[in-house]
Amino acid sequence: MININEDTIAAIATPLGVGAISVIRVSGSESISAVNKAFKSKRSLLGVESHTIHYGKIIAEDGSIIDDVLISVFRSPNSYTGEESVEISTHGNQLICNRILERLVKENVRLAEPGEFTKRAFLNGKIDLSQAEAVIDVINSRTNASLKGARNQLDGLLSRKIDSLRQKLLNSSSLIELELDFAE
Repeated sequence: MININEDTIAAIATPLGVGAISVIRVSGSESISAVNKAFKSKRSLLGVESHTIHYGKIIAEDGSIIDDVLISVFRSPNSYTGEESVEISTHGNQLICNRILERLVKENVRLAEPGEFTKRAFLNGKIDLSQAEAVIDVINSRTNASLKGARNQLDGLLSRKIDSLRQKLLNSSSLIELELDFAE
């Protein structure tokens, strides 16, 4: 697995607006250490296992508390992007989310471009192009039928069918070439 992008990125993963919870996603080689610098808890995030959740507080540079959070840690390559990743579950207040993002930016994390997490998942071989395209279809589905089709594509059904057809074409072309060689 090759990490194409060297910088660490962050973005709000949940829809903007007021809600009980918001999730901020962070991905890149420095994601765990960057979040750890802003995180106050009984335990450092640096040595924790992948796929674990930790309670604590995000602290501003002046030492004040931004919010109580749950931090989910995903170690490479077992994350959506294939990189070290963290998800910060915080209260669903836009001011809180912005303050957390500002804090992360001070730790050399840049704001992600739209679709950049999925782009990294594709570039790091976690999903193929068909699956990457399906992500937006799942998000924008308005009917059960369109959601089912997008979900099948995201699960790799289309990719497997294309791969199967490709294999059959390769086998057929090999047989044709073999037949042409013997016919001469």
